[in-house]
Amino acid sequence: MALNDQDLFSLQRKVDRYQEVLHNTKRYRETWQQSLKQVIIDQLTALSASSGLDGTIEVRSDIANLEAVTFSLGSVASGLSEPVGNGIKRDLIKNNGNLIYQQLFNGKVLVLINFPFIEKYGQPQPPKTIAIYRPEELKEPYFLRHMETFVADITNWEDYDDDAPEPNQRIGFKMNFDKETPRRPAPEE
Repeated sequence: MALNDQDLFSLQRKVDRYQEVLHNTKRYRETWQQSLKQVIIDQLTALSASSGLDGTIEVRSDIANLEAVTFSLGSVASGLSEPVGNGIKRDLIKNNGNLIYQQLFNGKVLVLINFPFIEKYGQPQPPKTIAIYRPEELKEPYFLRHMETFVADITNWEDYDDDAPEPNQRIGFKMNFDKETPRRPAPEE
């Protein structure tokens, strides 16, 4: 098989891109360890203090280069309880939600929200992904926006009701009509 220069040039560009991605992964992981992890902790601490939102910050480092910084609102008794026998009741625990900055396998940072949930009361919602960032993309205004999104989402969870209109419905008009073809009137005889 004879290869021409154009074929090899295309392959070489792909190999160069692959090498660049591998280098970026190494660089992103170093940035996380050297500065970004602490920047995230500092930003979350400052936002918590200035807003009055009580939470705890944890660094999860079970696996190297897959660490996470978590802002947690903790767990509390939900106010719901289940009988366990002999007049004894057990409180159901409510996890109040988390804002998480998770290091991915490639060194990028996944930002997500774990919604509140009450044990034994339905299934927890899947986490909501806010975005994935390269370390240099995470700037101070983003942390504020992430925290605002987190607080808005957990507030909506806490204030759940079915009063919100369906997305396909507007006041007074049902927008999701059946797609049947209209019938023509029968001809008059």
